[in-house]
Amino acid sequence: MNFVRAAWNWLVLGAVFFRELLLSVKEVALTVLRPTRVQHSAIVAVPLTVRSEAGIALLANMITLTPGTTSLHVSEDRSVLYVHVMNVSEHTVQEIKDGFEQLVMKVLP
Repeated sequence: MNFVRAAWNWLVLGAVFFRELLLSVKEVALTVLRPTRVQHSAIVAVPLTVRSEAGIALLANMITLTPGTTSLHVSEDRSVLYVHVMNVSEHTVQEIKDGFEQLVMKVLP
């Protein structure tokens, strides 16, 4: 049963990543066609709940592979991930935490 749950969590993570990838590709393409769409890009500090090296690496890579975002740096104490976001909003950090980070914590506790 544990294997089934783990496989399911990996499947969900992959599906969410693929959905976010498609949405981001669309947004970046529209921004390339209309550069005025970029309202505010910024570097944001994402406080990390995930602590394992593998979990942080997976999260950082998923963020970097999503168009419009790039992971820049992890603090030495592994408590903060710095991310450049092309179109930042007041919800960006929470979206990362509630989306990718929560799913990463389910597959790599």
